[in-house]
Amino acid sequence: MIDYNALLNPAALAIPSSGIRKFFGIAAGRKGCISLGVGEPDFSTPTIFSQAGIKSINAGKTHYTANAGLLELRQTISRYTEHFIGVNYDAEDEIIITVGASEGLDAAFRAVCAQGDEILVPEPCFVCYAPLVTLCGATPVPIECTAENDFKLTARQVQNKITDRTKGLLLAYPNNPTGAVMDEDDLKSLAPVIIRNDLIVFSDEIYGELVYDGAKFTSIASLDGMRERTIVVSGFSKYFAMTGWRLGYVCAPREIIAVIHKIHQYSVMCAPTVAQYTALEALTTSFANGFKEVHEMLDIYDERRKYALKRLDEIGFDCFVPKGAFYVFPSVKSTGMDGEQFAYALLDSKNVAVVPGNAFGRSGKDFIRISYAYSLDVIQRAFDLIEEFVNEIKK
Repeated sequence: MIDYNALLNPAALAIPSSGIRKFFGIAAGRKGCISLGVGEPDFSTPTIFSQAGIKSINAGKTHYTANAGLLELRQTISRYTEHFIGVNYDAEDEIIITVGASEGLDAAFRAVCAQGDEILVPEPCFVCYAPLVTLCGATPVPIECTAENDFKLTARQVQNKITDRTKGLLLAYPNNPTGAVMDEDDLKSLAPVIIRNDLIVFSDEIYGELVYDGAKFTSIASLDGMRERTIVVSGFSKYFAMTGWRLGYVCAPREIIAVIHKIHQYSVMCAPTVAQYTALEALTTSFANGFKEVHEMLDIYDERRKYALKRLDEIGFDCFVPKGAFYVFPSVKSTGMDGEQFAYALLDSKNVAVVPGNAFGRSGKDFIRISYAYSLDVIQRAFDLIEEFVNEIKK
């Protein structure tokens, strides 16, 4: 009998499966289950965007693009980054189109991380960061962010974790799962520590456009001295409701992009051509109409966010008020359970799926993540059942 454990990559064997996908899989296998577990817009891609993809197929544009992606799309992304985050990138050699932001992150980590390096990873955070770092032979070093500090990262926390092996810092704001946002002043406090210690910043900005209550997104790349040491990763999945199209992009200094380009060309060749034409239309149309379609979606997310916070308050859960993304991250400590116990019990009792907070790091132990990227009707029905469940266990 073959001993596969002896043959397979020990690092790959050791990384955990996604806690989000675990619960998504459980929910999918349960008849009538209401899931608030996945961070995917319930909106279909706006028709005007999708039609461009269909037209590209009908026109026979089904061949490879350049490894870095369509130049016209990169030029439009360059225009977009200058418009949105105030940073200009050269379309020729500072932007690469990837298969979702996920591939962009993977390629960015592989371009920078070497055996023995350490990457600082604020938690709670999206599930992929630490495993991707580990697969590079580097070590993810968690930094616990707390509700008491609005789940923000401080300069002191970063400085205290730096060693002679620290290579970089992951920043992911607006944050998944907490919805926390770091404003310009917050980021300005980090910049001197980053520069003084010669760190690379991996800035995951996939939720950058999704902010509420007057919050303003700031990219750390826009701050003095930070463009040259920041890798910006983003995409079209969340803001443009294009999750299934799998299209993202990376912006960075040309020296970094040149290495990412090599990794990208050997691993995926190029991003899907039809998705690139769709994304080009999404940006072009949005510039022309003032981002009408996406602002309409943002208004609906905000309505759902306010409803979710109202219901959590009525149920009696402490919950940080998220200023970005489309998640709430309430503490369930008042029930006498941790997040994982609560999520399993809720699923068994009411057939409602939420994600345990420990899926996002040990600091999320007493929390659950609820996505409000679902219709208001689904959210209402789910919260009715959650409230029922909490009232029953309190008796």
